[in-house]
Amino acid sequence: MKPQPITYLLAIVILAQLQACYVNDDLHLKNDAHTNFDALWSIVDEHYCFFDYKDVDWDSVYNHYAPRINDNMSSYDFFNLCGEMLATLQDGHVNLASGFASTHYWKWFQDYPVNYDERIIHDNYLQFDFYQAGGITYKKLRDNIGYIYYDSFSSNINPGTLDYILAHFITCDGLIIDVRNNGGGSLGNVEVIISRFITEKTLAGYIQHKTGPAHDAFSEPYPYYYQPAENHILYGKPVVVLTNRHTFSAANNFVQVMKSLPQVTIIGDRTGGGSGLPFTYNLPNGWNIRLSASPILDAEGNDTEWGIDPDIKVDMAPDAQQTGRDAILDCAIEHLTHSSL
Repeated sequence: MKPQPITYLLAIVILAQLQACYVNDDLHLKNDAHTNFDALWSIVDEHYCFFDYKDVDWDSVYNHYAPRINDNMSSYDFFNLCGEMLATLQDGHVNLASGFASTHYWKWFQDYPVNYDERIIHDNYLQFDFYQAGGITYKKLRDNIGYIYYDSFSSNINPGTLDYILAHFITCDGLIIDVRNNGGGSLGNVEVIISRFITEKTLAGYIQHKTGPAHDAFSEPYPYYYQPAENHILYGKPVVVLTNRHTFSAANNFVQVMKSLPQVTIIGDRTGGGSGLPFTYNLPNGWNIRLSASPILDAEGNDTEWGIDPDIKVDMAPDAQQTGRDAILDCAIEHLTHSSL
């Protein structure tokens, strides 16, 4: 059968796309590796905000990696080398994004206990009988304790939905907010939730921004505040926030502010940190580099980039899968039960 013209057209389009991909894979055909490496190093040098805090000698990092660059290396080799260099910053907010991959730094949580098992929660505490709305899973647990699990601050919360959820727990003796394995998201959602646990204007912390390329060139810290949610339900009973090392970025900020409230107790493991506001910049070859550019400090002016310690340190038992018990959640229930006596 004679092929139809559309078949030839489709083949040409596919071939052109494949050729384009092949050409783009040869970095030196468009922009040389040295130029892009120097651009990457310089962008980080001028804009990254935690050099002094982390005691990173960025000049020494350049001297270590620059000799390994050559303009005949493949895009993948160049990408991997840049990712290795960026890992020296030890920052989960630092990502190099190309057309074929992005780098990630995982050490901020991977060498620590997981301290969360969704299946244990669903099997033995929620019994697969719960409500879900606005990214929130919630249920009344034993001993008249409310439980909320919020897995990402990227999930927007409608204020009306939050009213329904908090009204559901109005007769409970206390509330657990579980942000374990919450990798962050929008600081706006942090404010939406925290506004339900304060009754007056509250200092949330301070923000700084770079004022020049020098590593110590920062503005004076300027305060930011949260207001109680007007005409919405506020929750004034004792609250426990559950954390693990995978509580990061906006979730870290949430824990930082909640910890400052008198009715709130943090239980679990140290959070993963990630307190710098990230910004994105472009390299000559079209790749993007995202990095921490503006530190967020707590209400006492302390940096929380390395994480926040809980008020009560608890790890899940190594045999949690066999026993079906979550020691962190059990501790929170017991703490709130005794708080209500």
